[in-house]
Amino acid sequence: MNEDGLAAEVEAMRAELANSPVEIVVANHCYGLFELAAVYLSQLPPLLDQARLAIDALGCLVDGLEGRLGETEGQLKDGLSQLRLAYVQIDGAQRAGAEAASSAGANGGTPAQPDAPSGTDAEG
Repeated sequence: MNEDGLAAEVEAMRAELANSPVEIVVANHCYGLFELAAVYLSQLPPLLDQARLAIDALGCLVDGLEGRLGETEGQLKDGLSQLRLAYVQIDGAQRAGAEAASSAGANGGTPAQPDAPSGTDAEG
């Protein structure tokens, strides 16, 4: 594509963006942050620090713009809650695994029995 063609394409994209409701554009960015967090949480091992930043960024938008995100707001809030819960569960599982491994070493190789999970706390 030549330079004129690229400039025309960029201009067309800008015109389309200017004609889109801003809450739709912001929601699309929120969905991108949701996907980013999900990718980091699904890695083996999960990349919790990176996931937390994406979740916190999504939370800043969803919580900070409450009442202004249009018809997608409910879906965005639900998605944010799901991510927060997944983060807490994965973090808890990793901590329990690390404690079990540590106890196994301290107990001469006998693995410790993990405690039953406590209630889910969606604040991560």
